[in-house]
Amino acid sequence: MKIKEAREKIIEISLKMLRDELTNGTAGNISIYDREENLVAISPTGVPYHILKPEDISVVDLDGNLIEGKNPSSELDMHLMFYRKRKDVNAVIHGHTKYSTAVACLRRTLPAIDYMIALTGDKEVRCAEYASYGTKELAENCFNTMKNSRACLLANHGITTVGENIEIAYNVLSQVEYISNLYLLSSAVGEPIVLEDKEIFNMIERFKDYGKKIK
Repeated sequence: MKIKEAREKIIEISLKMLRDELTNGTAGNISIYDREENLVAISPTGVPYHILKPEDISVVDLDGNLIEGKNPSSELDMHLMFYRKRKDVNAVIHGHTKYSTAVACLRRTLPAIDYMIALTGDKEVRCAEYASYGTKELAENCFNTMKNSRACLLANHGITTVGENIEIAYNVLSQVEYISNLYLLSSAVGEPIVLEDKEIFNMIERFKDYGKKIK
């Protein structure tokens, strides 16, 4: 079985997403890029997370050719685009979260109302223009909107996060979801105070090595 460890890790993180309520049903998808093997492990399309086995996880090359496993997620293009174009990305998570998707339904940028947004590598989380799921247009909208950060909202759809490893991508997903919750709660009461750019860029510098030793 090719890249067995990555396939097992995808199952582990998929189940964690369900437990942490960062996705629902069979929604969302996760991938890990093994740069030594030049292969990508990605969750298959339409298979409930709780019955996934390592051999079910799709393994594809960077051209999207299926090497092993079941048919890959419909968002394969979005995952592969990051691996082809960003050398700092080895993991991608697309989640159908509750609060960050709510912000995406408003088609708003998530501002820096909490300093932990610095984990994204930017002062805000931008929202990509809407496109149908599974399309190249959606993949391009996501990639171009995220730029060099680690997170992007998808209008009326969900969120995508990336990282040097799957743990970093997951932590970013979790933190953006938490900040989105804060944003919606505080907006219901008044106008949230946004931290100054100087403070966030200072935090970005302090967080540069955050999580890089996580394996």
